[in-house]
Amino acid sequence: MKHRPPHGISALLLPYRDDGQMDEAGFHRHLERTLRAGLRVAVNMDTGYGDLLTPAEKQRVLDWTAAATRSHSGVTAEFIAGALPPAGAASQAAYVAECEAICRAGGVPIIFPSAYTAQLDDRGQIEFFAAIAHAANRFLAFELGTMFNPNGRMYSEPVLRALMDLPQCLGLKHSSLARATERQRLALRDQVRPDFAIYSGNDLAMDMIEYGSDYLLGLSTFAPEAFAARDRAWAEGAAAYLDLRDAIQYLGWAAFRDPVPAYKHSAAIFLKLTGGIESDATHPRAPRRESWDIPLLADAAHRIELALARL
Repeated sequence: MKHRPPHGISALLLPYRDDGQMDEAGFHRHLERTLRAGLRVAVNMDTGYGDLLTPAEKQRVLDWTAAATRSHSGVTAEFIAGALPPAGAASQAAYVAECEAICRAGGVPIIFPSAYTAQLDDRGQIEFFAAIAHAANRFLAFELGTMFNPNGRMYSEPVLRALMDLPQCLGLKHSSLARATERQRLALRDQVRPDFAIYSGNDLAMDMIEYGSDYLLGLSTFAPEAFAARDRAWAEGAAAYLDLRDAIQYLGWAAFRDPVPAYKHSAAIFLKLTGGIESDATHPRAPRRESWDIPLLADAAHRIELALARL
């Protein structure tokens, strides 16, 4: 049986060199690889150390992405970028400025949480998103659990309905790591606004596309071609879909175990092992994995390779 193909967005890892500097050449190669695979890209996300970069570094990544995607056509040319003001300077006006900068570059902002947004009540959240809608004619909302970000929160139903009532809000990235909560979002979407996208951020549940979720994942930056192949297999009803889904899930369980933020180092290790980048260095302030992760991730890469060979 054929199924609706999911819309996939990959939160790009920002590679680093051994000297602690951003690897611009590696970033460009990885971005081009992801676009060739058929996925859209999202930059300055958690996977790209968006909360650790300086404003100047985030602007550099934004400029690199804008220049690269301009040479592509179709839906993959549209990129997403995290909107998060500097720590301690977050305000409604600062968020508006972030969104305007992303829109000028040709991107679609996704609104990251901060200490400022965490203290807003429901009414404040609704007013905040209304202001964002005036600044950006297209944007994505983002709810996530505290395992990813201490300022994360799940939105109440009134806030979710208000988001769905804003035509400028194209969808919601949902990162609770809980299937039941994500399925509640899907049910509300189907009831209120069927064209509103629910982008799964659950790196521990590769079956969410089977329930109608799209996805915006950090896990897809490990192996964009495998995700694109999985999506095609699902859409075509191919029998090999299950094997590939489960192989990718094995990688997700290994990479996103506690402490969850260290998954970015897992991504760098995996991409170095599979020839995607030259160094498995991370941002100097990012958490790291243990050395025994190398054979664990090599095993995951082998399982994915075998599953792809069955397609």
